[in-house]
Amino acid sequence: MSNLLAAAKPPGGRNGSVYKDRDKPAQVRFSNISAAKAVADAIRTSLGPKGMDKMIQDGKGDVTITNDGATILKQMQVLHPAAKMLVELAKAQDIEAGDGTTSVVVIAGALLDACSRLLQKGIHPTTISESFQKAAEKGVEVLTGMSQPVDLGDRQTLLNSATTALSSKVVSQYSSLLAPMSVDAIMKVIDPATATGVDLRDVRIVRKLGGTIDDCELVDGLVLTQRVVNSAVSRVEKAKIGLIQFCLSPPKTDMDNQIVVSDYVQMDRVLREERAYILGMVKQIKKAGCNVLLIQKSILRDALSDLALHFLNKMKIMIIKDIEREDIEFICKTIGTKPIAHIDQFTPEMLGTAELAEEVSLDGSGKLVKVTGCATPGRTVTIVVRGSNKLVIEEAERSIHDALCVIRCLVKKRALIAGGGAPEIELAVRLAEYARALGGVEAYCVRGFADALEVVPSTLAENGGLNPICTLTELRNRHAQGEKTAGINVRKGGISNILEELVVQPLLVSVSALTLATETVRSILKIDDVVNTR
Repeated sequence: MSNLLAAAKPPGGRNGSVYKDRDKPAQVRFSNISAAKAVADAIRTSLGPKGMDKMIQDGKGDVTITNDGATILKQMQVLHPAAKMLVELAKAQDIEAGDGTTSVVVIAGALLDACSRLLQKGIHPTTISESFQKAAEKGVEVLTGMSQPVDLGDRQTLLNSATTALSSKVVSQYSSLLAPMSVDAIMKVIDPATATGVDLRDVRIVRKLGGTIDDCELVDGLVLTQRVVNSAVSRVEKAKIGLIQFCLSPPKTDMDNQIVVSDYVQMDRVLREERAYILGMVKQIKKAGCNVLLIQKSILRDALSDLALHFLNKMKIMIIKDIEREDIEFICKTIGTKPIAHIDQFTPEMLGTAELAEEVSLDGSGKLVKVTGCATPGRTVTIVVRGSNKLVIEEAERSIHDALCVIRCLVKKRALIAGGGAPEIELAVRLAEYARALGGVEAYCVRGFADALEVVPSTLAENGGLNPICTLTELRNRHAQGEKTAGINVRKGGISNILEELVVQPLLVSVSALTLATETVRSILKIDDVVNTR
């Protein structure tokens, strides 16, 4: 009977069941917020030109040294689901803008901090979330208002953006070499008048160990790291290039088979047939006028038998084998050749042409094959990255990728804003003004959002060894007086007009950082329970 009574009792009786339920969502929220904040704090020190680098060691003992936010988070083993959202956030920023991956996570961390303060005041999460959305939309307006249009023909502006992107990297002292390289690479693969985006797959980055970063170069054409097989032919002018996907070796049957040869006559016949078969193939290749042959990597059997090599050598055909499967599309696009899957299709129209194909020796540290002067340039370029060890090369490659992405952003959205924490402080000042115009709880939330954005300049100042509080106060003062482009000049250790110091970044980087960070914070706020499924 007592059970029935208990069941009939309305919920929220004196047993406090409702109170317990109310307590849980708040705990889940705070646990999510603190986990995500921990990730943001881990990455905070690597923001800006004076930021520190992280050394990451994976399970196999491989070491990576980097201060690229997306790379750090990708390598970190994050277990908490809310913290994983920040990793996804950095990845999204990397895909959308390519630069500003550290900033976006730091901003998200600061916004979460603001959320936790507002939640403790008893403001409802949905109210906070909606106010943040309002503030972000207002923020995008402010950013667009302070941007300057840019013309892709203005090379100096593009160089300044690329140099700014490289300034926070390990290889920043080489930015005078890498920035022009990135700008030229992008300008070669697009038509500046009509382009609205850049396919970064058209810029191939080839790593080659040895030398220093000074030896990096931009090649208008194709660079292959594979060696030339027949050393007799290492330079071919007026090259006609064929790319084959079949093997120049005697055929094998699909099943395992054994041939029993009882006397020498039969053996000679087998060898003679083999020789005639290969000679027929090689003659067909020569007949098509091909003098450089690229052979795709084959797993099943030798892509090139010694006999075929001997014949090709006699005919003075340069051979490069073991071309990777994923490189084929790029090679075809660059030199205008078509991959040939069977010897019968080996005709002159399938070949690509180039002025010169030669094997270049890199003073003692290996060789590269360069194909230059392509007749029908398919708008692709290759960047050869050199470095004294694996870590330097990988970091240089990531830095060049970031610089390329920055210029891609400018192609997508042709506007620039100042760097050095100027846009963030400007946003904070303008949003604080906007908050005064609002009423009630919303004003509180927008004010919290505005204060949170000051994390970027304060972190920049902290990492640059300046006093964050003095610097921030001074910056706020300057911006309140209408100096929109006043920012932190880390090199000179003070505040100056950042545009005069040529510290600029694409508008897209800041806009996408703001919108993506706000979206992530809103989705973390909306979560009130975590359920594990099997």
